[in-house]
Amino acid sequence: MVAKATGQPKIDCFNCRVFPIVSTTNSQNQSIHYRLPIHFRSEGFCLGKMGKEKKSGGCFGWFIVLIVVGAIALALGLTLRNKFHKGDGDAPVPGPPGAVTKKYGDALEVALQFFDIQKSGKLENNEISWRGDSALQDGKDADLDLSKGMYDAGDHMKFQFPMAYTATVLSWAILEYGDQMNAAGQLESARNSLKWLTDYFINAHPEPNVLYVQVGDPDLDHKCWDRPEDMTEKRPAIQINASSPGSDVAAETAAAMAAASLVFKSNSGYSSSLLKHAKELFTFADQNRGLYSESIPEVQTYYNSTGYGDELLWAASWLYHATKDHTYLDYVTGSNGESYANWGSPTWFSWDDKRPGTQVLLSRVSFFDSKVASNANLQKYKKTAEAVMCGLLPKSPTATESRTKGGLLWISQWNALQHPVASAFLAVIYSDYMLTSSTQKIHCDSNSFRAADLRKFAMSQANYVLGDNPMKMSYLVGYGDKYSQFVHHRGASIPVDATTNCSNGWQWLESDTPNPNVATGALVGGPFLNETFVDSRNNSMQTEPSTYNSAVIVGLLSGLVTTSSVVTSFT
Repeated sequence: MVAKATGQPKIDCFNCRVFPIVSTTNSQNQSIHYRLPIHFRSEGFCLGKMGKEKKSGGCFGWFIVLIVVGAIALALGLTLRNKFHKGDGDAPVPGPPGAVTKKYGDALEVALQFFDIQKSGKLENNEISWRGDSALQDGKDADLDLSKGMYDAGDHMKFQFPMAYTATVLSWAILEYGDQMNAAGQLESARNSLKWLTDYFINAHPEPNVLYVQVGDPDLDHKCWDRPEDMTEKRPAIQINASSPGSDVAAETAAAMAAASLVFKSNSGYSSSLLKHAKELFTFADQNRGLYSESIPEVQTYYNSTGYGDELLWAASWLYHATKDHTYLDYVTGSNGESYANWGSPTWFSWDDKRPGTQVLLSRVSFFDSKVASNANLQKYKKTAEAVMCGLLPKSPTATESRTKGGLLWISQWNALQHPVASAFLAVIYSDYMLTSSTQKIHCDSNSFRAADLRKFAMSQANYVLGDNPMKMSYLVGYGDKYSQFVHHRGASIPVDATTNCSNGWQWLESDTPNPNVATGALVGGPFLNETFVDSRNNSMQTEPSTYNSAVIVGLLSGLVTTSSVVTSFT
């Protein structure tokens, strides 16, 4: 179990004119398109008045031709360099996906496999040799099929709050970077994992004002060390309702289902069902306000919620994107925004705090929807998102000083990688918003920074995770030559042919031999501030993975795997 962590001006073209398009191909047989000045023709170049063409001859005309050809060649060369040169933090050029960066493509393929490892229920097309069907009776005590979903971390609990956040972030990654995922051959895997979650959410919401938010008893579960396939302990299904509310978890689930409805919009029936559930859950959350961890006190040890206002704004923001219903935009920019947005005060994006995610998500509206971009409170979200970005950039006057010597953001001792990876995910999204909208820079006090600076920061965090760190190890299990061998994960630690039950499996926790099964794709907790890492199964602070860690690393790698502009609308 992973415990709760504490806690622009646009570029104006110079003398803009529409030029005819000329196409060529590069050495990788990829099409490159550029525009020639309207007066440039095969027969020569004319400096005549606009709208009038005349053929010119003589040395002066050819001299001008050479100058123009040289300028075009230089511009094309720079374009190719920016488009295909990797590893130096250069910003991508808006357009279709470019060449896939092998390092990030390989890491993305690895990272997505952890979702398969965490799946509960009757598995389909299972490629994880040491996993099998499990928890097939989940939900039977409530006459529901809650067998799907995912275990949250190294144990066998299903906690809706982090699970729904996982689905929301995974949906967001697909919506922003689905074309990049597809270029890397990973889009289908991401969509399949998402649907495994949303199928579960649909079943967990049998009535408008009822949501099942937990399967399993954490006290009983944590007295066992066994494989999920061998579980025998009782697994009660726990609900929230109008008398025992949980605005935070209901709104997070609404956000997940609204975002997923956009991912699956080609399947109109399924998408409509998700959106219907999302609307009902948002209404339930808004009209029956309260913290789920007060209604279910036992969860406070594991995923205590510090507030529900951020989830209400997050859900309304996703519902606005899914529906374009201005009621939801009015919700986030009206009194609820005044109460819960905390404008001007940057925080850290996590399963418990959705404010930075909401600020970046609503910045998308400011960047790409001119009809509403002038809304004063909408602009406050964008300004706060910029403040979040300024806090991340190491050379910014307002940069957070909480970093390791190797450059990793370091906010929490427990599950240290959650915040830097989530922050880097937001940074790469925001950098691509800037590029796609031709926004030249953001201002951090007296300094200004480009999209390339945000992308460089995002790459630095990803590279640290993948092995560019003092330990020279990958914190993504299965990537590279050196990674954790003692991941705090029950299924990975117990041999497939071992006969275990709840009580006799503890020998595998205490064993000093590496895990017999590789938890491929697991993003472990990460280093201490002094950049040491103790690879021990009993060190859950550093070696336990989680699905929500996986969601943000998948999002980050998807944004870095290749270069592309983002879509200006999800609908």
